[in-house]
Amino acid sequence: MKKIYAVLALSTLLAMPSLSKKETTPFAGRWDITVTPQANPGNPPKNPAQLQPYPGWMEVVEHDGKFDVRVQPRAGTVHPASEVKIDGARLTLVVSPAAKGPAITWELQVASNRLTGVQKRGDVVAAQIAGVRAPEMKRKPPKAWTDPEPLFNGKDLTGWEPIPAGAVNHWVAQDGVLLDTDHGANLKTTRKFDDFKLHIEFNCPDEGNSGIYLRGRDEIQVAYEKPGVEDKFHDMGAIYGYIAPSVELPRKPGEWESLDITLVGRDLTIVRNGVKTIDHQEIPGISGGALDSNEGEPGPFYLQGDHTGGMKYRNITISVPKK
Repeated sequence: MKKIYAVLALSTLLAMPSLSKKETTPFAGRWDITVTPQANPGNPPKNPAQLQPYPGWMEVVEHDGKFDVRVQPRAGTVHPASEVKIDGARLTLVVSPAAKGPAITWELQVASNRLTGVQKRGDVVAAQIAGVRAPEMKRKPPKAWTDPEPLFNGKDLTGWEPIPAGAVNHWVAQDGVLLDTDHGANLKTTRKFDDFKLHIEFNCPDEGNSGIYLRGRDEIQVAYEKPGVEDKFHDMGAIYGYIAPSVELPRKPGEWESLDITLVGRDLTIVRNGVKTIDHQEIPGISGGALDSNEGEPGPFYLQGDHTGGMKYRNITISVPKK
């Protein structure tokens, strides 16, 4: 996934509003959000799919008498909101400042642990917003796991389907490999999973860009951008925008590599090429491109294919907690 808002991050953090330590806000915490676009009678969308609901996420944190707000919009990376104003049970913020078009803003209210509000483009209401508190998902590790089970049979796309609807699919099964011959559709499992251990091997070409979405919501970045283009939170092996690998491994474009991923609730461990790069770190929220914001529910795996072609995956196996 490509990164945006990099320049915005520092300036908006410095511009967060200051409130006294005695003040609190009902917005504090994490929120799973659904944005439902609404038609503009004067400019109806060419594609009805543009009016389909899509997920978002927000976190409001108080420290040192200040409230820091970060948001995850439909695409791109999680980033600090700007021009944040909290007035009791009302919150306004800028999700995306004016650039090529009007600024995108959220105007929110909270009551009974639920968010409601609108998304605006400039002065025009573009969507309705609804949100619920994100689940904590604190769980004990299972006592035992099932034996690894293949998710890819090496012969065809049985158990997988291209998304979104209408996207051109370039994924093929070839000599035991899932190959994305060109950028187009993403590819997701028809099954859904909760806690799991996933083994997957990948081969990423130089300047290739893909990702592995856990439960259809949390993206592990699989990309070899030019050195220096991305920071460690958006580079190979990161949970995009949230968690950076603790170990920097050598670049291996065009070579086979492995990931062993354990996810229990929000607790994530990743071993890449035999080296532990993320050790029991919490995934705070959803990534851009998530299928939904229902974080407490099982979800599919999906492989990103809408950026570049040439990505290869193989030897994909899953273990789940023994019942």
